[in-house]
Amino acid sequence: MEIKRIGVIGAGQMGSGIAQVAAAAGYAVVLMDMAPEQLEKGMAIIRKNLGRQVEKGRMAEEEKETILGRIQTTHELEVAATEADLVIEAVVENMEVKTGIFRQLDSLCPSHAILASNTSSLPITEIAAATKRPEKVIGMHFMNPVPVMKLVEVIRGLATADAVFQTVKELAIRMGKEPVEVNDFPGFVSNRVLMPMINEAIYAVYEGVATPEAVDQVMKLGMNHPMGPLTLADFIGLDTCLYIMETLYEGFGDSKYRPCPLLRKYVKAGWLGRKSGRGFYVYE
Repeated sequence: MEIKRIGVIGAGQMGSGIAQVAAAAGYAVVLMDMAPEQLEKGMAIIRKNLGRQVEKGRMAEEEKETILGRIQTTHELEVAATEADLVIEAVVENMEVKTGIFRQLDSLCPSHAILASNTSSLPITEIAAATKRPEKVIGMHFMNPVPVMKLVEVIRGLATADAVFQTVKELAIRMGKEPVEVNDFPGFVSNRVLMPMINEAIYAVYEGVATPEAVDQVMKLGMNHPMGPLTLADFIGLDTCLYIMETLYEGFGDSKYRPCPLLRKYVKAGWLGRKSGRGFYVYE
């Protein structure tokens, strides 16, 4: 199956990044968000990212304008869905919200269209069950920031067809990404490994083992991580980290995935990391 037109649902950090790399790969893109200010913000991020490429001499101004010309914006789900060959959902990490969107997409999209979710931890099989085309539902978990990070976890649901997997794998490659096949388990591979490490780093602070700065230094200098786990947690968003840990805890029923009480406390305080101006560190 040939993909020509892609709908992207959600114009946040992930959705705008996905729209950018899809348009740069030559696809016609419709970027949808119900919030006008979020849609404007998403397009501003795309323009800024492409502008940096021009400034660095990696892209001509004409190429930048061509890429921007491939992106249409809309506040209506119907506009993004009715002519799409593939739709990538990138909204809040909430099962009720996602299944609601997938039910609508199922009724709006052409029968041949593939429905993909950028979920970082929720089961693709359950999302697919909200549709009448579970064989055409798949996970495409991009990493943040999307234009920079190479990995895409391609997650098969229980019913995902081989042809759908192959199409999405080839799509990811055309976008300049490295697709890795993953089966449908809570957290997949990336967050099943990453989030317990972040959670344990938070426990080290909670129990008074070391300061956030010390924990991050140990992991950067001793394990050669480019960013310490607490800096990374602030970058991801502590509310997102908590939600993923709760998904792992619920999915596996294993106490090793229990979110640290300090993580819960910070989220309740509104200390969500970079996006709120304060998490384990303070941001101006």
